[in-house]
Amino acid sequence: MMIRSKMRNRFLTGILATSMMMVTACGGGGSQTTSGGSGSTDAKPAEQGAPAAENKSPIKIGIVTSKTGVLEAYGNQMLNGFEIGLDYATGGTREIDGRKIEIVVEDTQTKPDIAVQKATKLLEQDNVDVLVGSASSADTLAILPLVEEFEKVMVVEPAVADSITGSEWNRHIFRTARNSSQDAAAGAAAIAKPGVKIATLAPDYAFGHDGTAAFVKIAKELGAEIVLEEFADPKATDFTANVQKIVEAKPDFVFVIWSGANAPWKTLMDMKLPEKGIKISTGAPDIAGLKTMNNLDGMEGFTVYYHELPNNKVNDFLKEEHQKRYNSVPDLFTAGGMSSAIAVVEGIKKAGSTEADKLISAMEGMEFETPKGKMMFRAEDHQALQTLYAIKLEKQEGKDYLVPTLIRELSPEETVPPIQNKK
Repeated sequence: MMIRSKMRNRFLTGILATSMMMVTACGGGGSQTTSGGSGSTDAKPAEQGAPAAENKSPIKIGIVTSKTGVLEAYGNQMLNGFEIGLDYATGGTREIDGRKIEIVVEDTQTKPDIAVQKATKLLEQDNVDVLVGSASSADTLAILPLVEEFEKVMVVEPAVADSITGSEWNRHIFRTARNSSQDAAAGAAAIAKPGVKIATLAPDYAFGHDGTAAFVKIAKELGAEIVLEEFADPKATDFTANVQKIVEAKPDFVFVIWSGANAPWKTLMDMKLPEKGIKISTGAPDIAGLKTMNNLDGMEGFTVYYHELPNNKVNDFLKEEHQKRYNSVPDLFTAGGMSSAIAVVEGIKKAGSTEADKLISAMEGMEFETPKGKMMFRAEDHQALQTLYAIKLEKQEGKDYLVPTLIRELSPEETVPPIQNKK
């Protein structure tokens, strides 16, 4: 493909300037390439009955995500799930229609300017057919215009900012991750009702602002009063000033939207919010995050995924394979990584091609099975509609963290987000 150099240079200058102003979201240097397998599946017949010219060149999938940085745990969970998902979707062959699959992984370091550099390398030098990523919403937002320019499909996982499939969306973007509005619907369903006063606490970047805006809108619709929207430095380790503002606002609940290892749970408990009559509610994080929440026994909220909640054969495969390969259970975003791999494979099979227009046409409205059950890419904005889980944190024997136990599944219809793009 001819690259429009002047256009790209103007674009990169603008996006780098913008991305330097953005802080990490979700929300290193090296690359790795993997491939494997043998066999073929679902070869499509040639048009008019004539023999089709066989394309046996490898299918190259570029993954750009946080292998290091504040969201490295999320990026690495996603990578583990993606590897398992490729094997599940191809029956272990790592091939589609006789073409081997190669993966090239680049580390954004959870920095938007680095993300642009690494995505450009994958698209321009490695000439990947499909791009997947990333853990950070800020990283992902910085990359989005590139895939439109290079005319490649990108599957977004696990970044959640609404603007990814909203104001900054283009037709090359598909997202298997849920978005902030889906989180908001799940979170609001747990605590919002007439007469309830709620404060929010979130990191001061795209993930936090999008999540707060979505939650506030739905909570107000359910009759709750929002008494404070507080935003904290996403790299902070001391949240005392932020929590003091929450205490002074006197809410019934504080709804916390957070990602990353430096969560504010310790400050919230040290400042004795429950003793002050302020209940804490949030989305249950990964297992490392749950280990910091041992004082929140009985908290009701929601979760994106916990390995014991879904009951289906894809999740069974994920749990079994993850235990074999990594001697551990799959974590919060492992299922998303698997889902993104399945989506890529099923999309290419359905399209019979990696060419962007054919792939886009095939994936719009496509349904596919995942560890969370059936997902569907909504045709209007390519957001995957999916199941979330209303949960309660409880102590369980043998676990050194509070376990998300199921209150009920929240169906894709219950958490369907508004269409926010410009299509």
